[in-house]
Amino acid sequence: MSRTFLKLCALGALLAAVLTVPATAAQARTTHAIGPGSGIVPRLVLDSEGQVAGFTVCTLTAVGHDAAGNLVGLTNAHCFIDDAGNELVGQEVHLDTTPPGTAANPAPLEITQETAEIGPIGEVTYVSTPNNYVAGGPFGLDYAVIKLDPAKVTPTPTVTSPSGTTTVTSIGEVPPYGTRMCKQGHRTGMTCGATLGRDGLWYWTLIWTWGGDSGAPVVNGNALVGSAWGAQHFTPIASILADMDEQGGVGAGFTLG
Repeated sequence: MSRTFLKLCALGALLAAVLTVPATAAQARTTHAIGPGSGIVPRLVLDSEGQVAGFTVCTLTAVGHDAAGNLVGLTNAHCFIDDAGNELVGQEVHLDTTPPGTAANPAPLEITQETAEIGPIGEVTYVSTPNNYVAGGPFGLDYAVIKLDPAKVTPTPTVTSPSGTTTVTSIGEVPPYGTRMCKQGHRTGMTCGATLGRDGLWYWTLIWTWGGDSGAPVVNGNALVGSAWGAQHFTPIASILADMDEQGGVGAGFTLG
């Protein structure tokens, strides 16, 4: 084998290695770590020039995989109910790229252009009956299932805000009356308070929430026990998972991670 041939082979291998680096870097840039407490934009309106013209904000309860291997996110159903009461199944979901806030300094109600540039990170596949607490019924578990795009999303168990870090490693039952639990919402970060007991389908707490925290994970240590929907209430995650299994489709057989 000639030296010239060997040099050409070496040069070819070097060029191949160099050419693969930008692709790997580009792929890394398009993947975003999201988990329990990450902010999402359920409805994004862009003008004719692609600029943000309208939006709503909520928080993810959990991210994991279903029995079919789909990457799945959970949040509140009322995040995907329009003004006419329609369930927005098929709605594209975007990532909220604004910094999370705290109870004393909530995240501003604004969306960066980066959210539009990233594009959709998933699509809603199921919307349950919302809580309808203020309307007096019909009452529901208030959860939505999102099929996430694995090309854009990397699941993480840990989400941090200026007021604290939440790491979810297991699913748990609601603890006894008086137990201190916490939530991680994109709008007001981590807030904590006592469990006050059952209220119909849901549970009362003294955990502070605000607009944009809808869907925030309620945790007892590292165990996910519920999905907050406002008015100091949450839906037990066990009830949500059981209903998902009964409904079938995307989300059935959900596990964390």
